[in-house]
Amino acid sequence: MIYKLLPTVEWDDARAAGHLAGSAVDRQDGFIHLSAAEQVVETARRHFAGATGLTLLSVREDRLGDALRWEPSRGGQLFPHLYGPLPVTAVVDARAVPVDVPVADAVAALLS
Repeated sequence: MIYKLLPTVEWDDARAAGHLAGSAVDRQDGFIHLSAAEQVVETARRHFAGATGLTLLSVREDRLGDALRWEPSRGGQLFPHLYGPLPVTAVVDARAVPVDVPVADAVAALLS
């Protein structure tokens, strides 16, 4: 399983469209940023600290085909990058991130 943390409004738009085109940062970089289970808490800490109204998507990587590539990123770690839209059918779970604790702690709790 791989993960995508995003504003809930973007997930709502993706469900309506049948796919996620990615955030502004994703589109600027040319791929959709995803995280492995052991990476998503640090992603939350670095990129979403203080944010509210977030959703954590659980994505089946076997449903993404050749558009998914594992490439070096933060500290040389291999991260999943999706070169193309993320089909809603690849998402097997979408959970609202609680706002009563820091986002990284909330994401860690959702994964446990």
